[in-house]
Amino acid sequence: METNELTGAIIGAAITVHQRLGPGLLESAYRACLAYELQKRGFEVQQEVPVPVVYDEVKLECGFRADLVVNRKVVVELKAKTAIHPVDKAQTLSHLRLLNLRFGLLINFHEVKLVDGVNRIVNGYE
Repeated sequence: METNELTGAIIGAAITVHQRLGPGLLESAYRACLAYELQKRGFEVQQEVPVPVVYDEVKLECGFRADLVVNRKVVVELKAKTAIHPVDKAQTLSHLRLLNLRFGLLINFHEVKLVDGVNRIVNGYE
């Protein structure tokens, strides 16, 4: 599956979850439901994936975690807050860099229309 198709399918699954649950829940509820919805649709989903930091060629576990990694290709960071801030986008980009992945989605479930809370993030985009 091409990356654009994959990210489109992830967004579609997130919209389904949002339509059924609505805004106002905790991020952890959306993460569990989205992971379930994606798995139901046949995708490989990893939750709370450790994101190691490599410093001076030493791999350090610092407690960073990516919410979801889908098909070992796309990092999905979920939020449930009033607004996305630049630091949220920077966090997603950092996870992509540290996991050596190219594509990510930052999705804020605290929107009336979920599509208003979807951000595509690309590692290495110039």
